[in-house]
Amino acid sequence: MKDFAGRIAVVTGGGTGMGRELVRQLVAEGCNVAMCDVSAQAMAETKGLCTAQRLPQGLRITTHIADVSNEDDVKRFAGEVGERQDTDKIHLLFNNAGIGGGGSMFAHERSEWERTFNVCWFGVYYNTRAFLPMMLKADRGHIINTSSVNGFWASVGPNVPHTAYCAAKFAVKGFSEALQTDLRMNAPHIKCSVVMPGHIGTSIVSNSRKIQSGNDSDSFSAKEIAQMRARVASMGVDVSKLSDDDIGKRAHERARRFLEDAPTTAAEAAKIILDGVKAERWRILVGKDAEKLDRMVRDAPERAYDADFFQTLTKEIGWKLGTI
Repeated sequence: MKDFAGRIAVVTGGGTGMGRELVRQLVAEGCNVAMCDVSAQAMAETKGLCTAQRLPQGLRITTHIADVSNEDDVKRFAGEVGERQDTDKIHLLFNNAGIGGGGSMFAHERSEWERTFNVCWFGVYYNTRAFLPMMLKADRGHIINTSSVNGFWASVGPNVPHTAYCAAKFAVKGFSEALQTDLRMNAPHIKCSVVMPGHIGTSIVSNSRKIQSGNDSDSFSAKEIAQMRARVASMGVDVSKLSDDDIGKRAHERARRFLEDAPTTAAEAAKIILDGVKAERWRILVGKDAEKLDRMVRDAPERAYDADFFQTLTKEIGWKLGTI
């Protein structure tokens, strides 16, 4: 699919981050887009950015509230896309929605762990199931599943548990690779790509905290402070000398650093992804850090979780994700 003009794309998590940039760049190329998110306000902002420049006549951008971890929501979303896009087919499915949280099997509640896993894995699975019939009716189609470097390296540093997100992203990678054969045998006009971004500048840290806690405020509740204190303690830090204010400041700084200190912007990431789709690459690494990490893990898989492995990585690509 060398050209997106006149096609119909579905983008999950289109309200912020890479999802927003995918929507913007697809629309700029004349593609009709249906996006979902849990935030109507965020989607309205995305749509506003798209319509700031006058759209070609007849181009459709539709927004849909849906929690991708809820299969009933996803089925409703698919039905709405057919109605509001006035179609029985789509050409592109970007399974992009994701959140963090539930890093530790010990320091985090089971509900948070499963919330992260369900959004990041079942969101991909449910949407693929729901939209596959519409893709089968198209002349060609492409499924783009967002995994992560955490789909081949289950860590963000030697002292930071990261189990739920990594488990989900490994599942997405395996599913996408298995689809190469399944699609070739049963739907050869549909391609599938697995996307593995490195550190991309998005608000996933702050957004995930708000989704997990149900607290849209930038201020932390007492329960959140207690959970963050447990998280920091699980990294081997003596938290007895840290006030609640200190804990909150560390959390805000972590979110700021993830957004502002990333080597790749969300807009740059979206372009890499779309270029990869046009080139029909089934494996799309996003960012120089992702490319470097991929080589390092392949070269020394037995050392991938040693402290010196991460030290070498941070020295060569400047990552600070494992610090607090």
